[in-house]
Amino acid sequence: MTPVMVRYRVKPDRVAENERYIKKVFEQLDDERPTGLSYASFKLGDGVSFMHIVSDVTDQDGRLSGFPAFREFTAAIVERCDEPPVVTRLEKIGSFRAFIGD
Repeated sequence: MTPVMVRYRVKPDRVAENERYIKKVFEQLDDERPTGLSYASFKLGDGVSFMHIVSDVTDQDGRLSGFPAFREFTAAIVERCDEPPVVTRLEKIGSFRAFIGD
């Protein structure tokens, strides 16, 4: 799978709710430990924008969508947003110990 980045901005009063959904996704991923799947989520400096990066070396596009916690997270994402999600395909040029300390 080509790595993708998703960016969006939530309504200020929905930030905590969005973070709760994201944390549930990571709890499920930590429990199930899917091989080959890489996923990271970030809250940007403005406090209301989020960025997610996902890659799957198994080339199973959409595998993350198969997790119930992720489906729950995305089910009402548009309602939480001031700016809807924008998906951008990424072309890796290089990487060195990306996200050390996770």
